[in-house]
Amino acid sequence: MDEKKADHRQKRPLVVLAGPTAVGKTRLSIRLAKALDAEVISADSMQVYRHMDIGSAKIMPGEMEQIPHHLIDALEPEEPFHVVRFQQMAKQALDQIHVRGHIPLLVGGTGFYIQAVVRDISFGEERPAEDSYRRTLEEQARKNGPQWLHERLAAVDPKAAEEIHPNNQKRILRALEFYHDTGRPISAHNREQQERVSPYNVIYFVLTDDREILYRRIDRRVDQMMADGLLEEVRLLKERGCTRDMVSMQGLGYQELLAYLEGDYPLEEAVRLIKRDTRHFAKRQLTWFKREKDVIWIDRQDLDETQILGYMLERCRERGIIQ
Repeated sequence: MDEKKADHRQKRPLVVLAGPTAVGKTRLSIRLAKALDAEVISADSMQVYRHMDIGSAKIMPGEMEQIPHHLIDALEPEEPFHVVRFQQMAKQALDQIHVRGHIPLLVGGTGFYIQAVVRDISFGEERPAEDSYRRTLEEQARKNGPQWLHERLAAVDPKAAEEIHPNNQKRILRALEFYHDTGRPISAHNREQQERVSPYNVIYFVLTDDREILYRRIDRRVDQMMADGLLEEVRLLKERGCTRDMVSMQGLGYQELLAYLEGDYPLEEAVRLIKRDTRHFAKRQLTWFKREKDVIWIDRQDLDETQILGYMLERCRERGIIQ
């Protein structure tokens, strides 16, 4: 055994199964978890919320086949959720899974969340909610529109502005706060963090498929969600008091249907926007994973599910995750 392999085997194991939305991660994750004697940790920014089942494509208890799942139905829709909180909750679950002698299987499509755990990224001190600088930025965004925030970021950190979507107000605010506090671009800080060596013996799989096949699957999934009652799910959340500014209601499907319920556009347009925005999201997910180092790409066109599972298990053996 060479020195590098020996070093890996000294660390606690972590298996990652990532990929774009609708690529087929959920079913494969159950088969992989059974084969590894693993417990699943969801790396999804929406499945963490209760009462948001259809739009998040949440795995339901009957589909889990007795595999323990973590960070599913963990928060109420009114609660904030961000990468720092995800990292804290995921690391707690990781510790508990290792104590039980099982392997943690991190499954999802939120690449930044996965990176935060795999590389144990340091986010520094979490900012207090009453921070006056953040309130000033939010007030200016309300007056001038969200594009104002993105333009301000472009002026101080062009690289971050290029990487962060103009509608992602949470990440823009954090980037501006970081620059305000440190005088350094957050993009430079993030590059440094991405070079951190993982504290885990990690093997990172990314499942992919032909782009057009994936897009057709997304369109069919949205149609099925509507047939399953997504509109009623959003209506109940609105009646509960959930509003557009809540983190939970900014998820795909929820923001478009809430806008429909508030009279912004017809239902047909809302459904069209959900499909379009989900396709765009899948494209951004793939772009993110392509930037990640040391990932193992698995194309669904090349292998059937049983072959994919066999390939993954063989790579896990080579990595020393299993015997």
